[in-house]
Amino acid sequence: MSTKIVPCDAFSVIGIEVRTSNAKEMGPGGSIPALWQQFFQDGVAEKIPNKNGRTIYAVYTNYASDRNGEYSFVIGMKVQPWTQPPAGMVLKEIPAGDYAQATTDLGPVSKVVPQAWGRLWSLEEKAQLGGKRAYRADFEVYDERATDPRNSEVDLFIGLK
Repeated sequence: MSTKIVPCDAFSVIGIEVRTSNAKEMGPGGSIPALWQQFFQDGVAEKIPNKNGRTIYAVYTNYASDRNGEYSFVIGMKVQPWTQPPAGMVLKEIPAGDYAQATTDLGPVSKVVPQAWGRLWSLEEKAQLGGKRAYRADFEVYDERATDPRNSEVDLFIGLK
């Protein structure tokens, strides 16, 4: 898997959140699939005010330690910076900085996103990822290439120190 380093400006995301870990997500009781189901069933995207476009963001933030610890996972949309979250939603600030960008294979989103993360975890940070992970915020971008969940391509952004 190849990555490229891209600078990103800070931005804000409003959405719904769960606290989880990769160990929890590897088992049958993972919270992330249920959060995705809630996002679509409850029409969360339509309830987010002051959106910047139709792209959905999945944000990993508030890391307890590294990829082995707990983190907050948020599904939402980019909003104007002054926007307040509606009841039941959270606002997360994605910090400016350098991010390693990778793109999944084309295929079922429930398969290609976990596969891409698995490949990213196996990369040597300095040589192949482009730097040490910051564990402040990472995110996935579900744009027009991800409208068909059976045939999607998603960009992953990994925050670097």
